[in-house]
Amino acid sequence: MTPYLAINGAALAIEWYKRAFGAKELRREPGPDGKLIHARVRIGDSIVMLSDVFPGGHKDPLQLGGSPISLHIYSNNVDALWKRAVEAGAKVDMQLDDMFWGERYGRITDPFGHSWSMSMQIPMSRKQMKEQRAEAMKMFEQDQHPGHEGTQSP
Repeated sequence: MTPYLAINGAALAIEWYKRAFGAKELRREPGPDGKLIHARVRIGDSIVMLSDVFPGGHKDPLQLGGSPISLHIYSNNVDALWKRAVEAGAKVDMQLDDMFWGERYGRITDPFGHSWSMSMQIPMSRKQMKEQRAEAMKMFEQDQHPGHEGTQSP
C-alpha cells in the first residue's frame, strides 16, 4: 500500500522529507502554475506519493485541523532518524521512548500537518515487557497514555 498525501506546499514538503527522513525524490510533475500535480519520494523502502491541494480535491491536515492517520517508519537507528526530524522542525507529539511491546517508539507532526510515528525493535526480556505493560495499563486505567505523562486522553 502506498500513501498519497495532499499538501499545501508539496514542493516544500519534498525538501523537508529529504532533510528530515532522508527521502529520495523519484518523480515530480508540476502543473502550469508550478503547483505539483503529482510527485513520488522513497523513504526507506517505501514510496510516498503527494501533490499540492487543488479545488475539489483532498484537503491537507492543516485545513482539517489535524491528521486522522499516522504514517509509520521502521528504522535500524530510530534515535538518529528522530534527531534528524526534530532538528528539521518536526513537532514532538510523543517522546521517543522504549515501549512495553519491545520497540523504541515516538510520534511527530511534520510542518505540513501530517502525523508520523517511528520505531525500531529493541531487546527486552519477557519480564521487562510484562512489568512495563503493567505500568502502561495502570496509566490507561487513569485515563492517561504512556508517553503523555500527566495529560488526559482526548
